[in-house]
Amino acid sequence: MFGRKKTLNDELADAATQARPERPGAKNRPTPKRRDQEAANKRPLIITDRRAARSQDKVARREAMAKQRAGMMAGDDRYLPVRDKGPRRRFIRDSVDARWNVGEFILPVMLLVLLISFVGTDWATLMVFVLVYGLIFVAIIDAVLMWLRTKKKVIAKFGQAEKGDAFYAVMRAFQMRRTRMPKPAVDRGQHPS
Repeated sequence: MFGRKKTLNDELADAATQARPERPGAKNRPTPKRRDQEAANKRPLIITDRRAARSQDKVARREAMAKQRAGMMAGDDRYLPVRDKGPRRRFIRDSVDARWNVGEFILPVMLLVLLISFVGTDWATLMVFVLVYGLIFVAIIDAVLMWLRTKKKVIAKFGQAEKGDAFYAVMRAFQMRRTRMPKPAVDRGQHPS
């Protein structure tokens, strides 16, 4: 009604496309007009239905986070945070995870100390003092010795240890094995080479 009338050229083009036999590997249809393609691809910049947009965004974010968490738990380098990426950090993680660390027992002992502190007698207070400070002292010495051994291996394998590697190794050694992220990839005693 409001469009232009078909000209003789348009009618001939329509007739030509209908009369052509289909060719394998060819498009076999006319190229769509630009305005038709742009109209088909148009989407509003601001979605009018905010509830639907919010729920779609929430679902997409939840799926992305689940995928990232699964990749991080598996130790996939693509999904690890920047502090955990790279072969040197993987080597440090494996060397820390391959040994028993005194630091990983601090939290369970602190719970025991908390229970003992409720007793309130003199010997319990002395025991709490010895347990807490003694364990912290032994854990620090263990962490320093662990880092010195690990540093020798890192320098032998990668040429140098970067700033922050010692803190990374010590903090991992002070976490309980089950709570470490990314999850330990080696068993105890299975030292990396």
